[in-house]
Amino acid sequence: MADEKKVAKKETKKATEKAEAPKKEEASKKAVKPAKKEVVKVNTSNKDMAKANRYDFSVIIAPIITEKSMAMIQNQNQATFKVKPSANKTQVKLAFERLFKVKATHVSVVTVRAKKTTRGGRYQGKIQGYKKAVITIAEGQAIDLFKE
Repeated sequence: MADEKKVAKKETKKATEKAEAPKKEEASKKAVKPAKKEVVKVNTSNKDMAKANRYDFSVIIAPIITEKSMAMIQNQNQATFKVKPSANKTQVKLAFERLFKVKATHVSVVTVRAKKTTRGGRYQGKIQGYKKAVITIAEGQAIDLFKE
């Protein structure tokens, strides 16, 4: 008797699984529908609204702080920055505008070459080269490099 009950239970389970299988297939077909991909576009016409992202921080590495660059900031409204070696003028301009929330009117990019040097007259060394950008800021706007 116990064996007959077990066999009957197994048969009813198989029958219910067969009945549920088409329902599962229908549900899985509904869930498999491909979703439309959304393309995110940055609004380049209104650059003031764009937020800075990680890439902007990798493009502009550091400000160059020298007497000449400080005089350029005060007199000519130009800032000098060390930038990524693979960055071009457009990338530097967009990154600068997003980071400092000011309008850049002109960007000049210069590759500073590496130099050989001697240390103490006996040991030779090398001063590493880098890429430098001089950015002209629009009239009436300014940046503060030394925030407290």
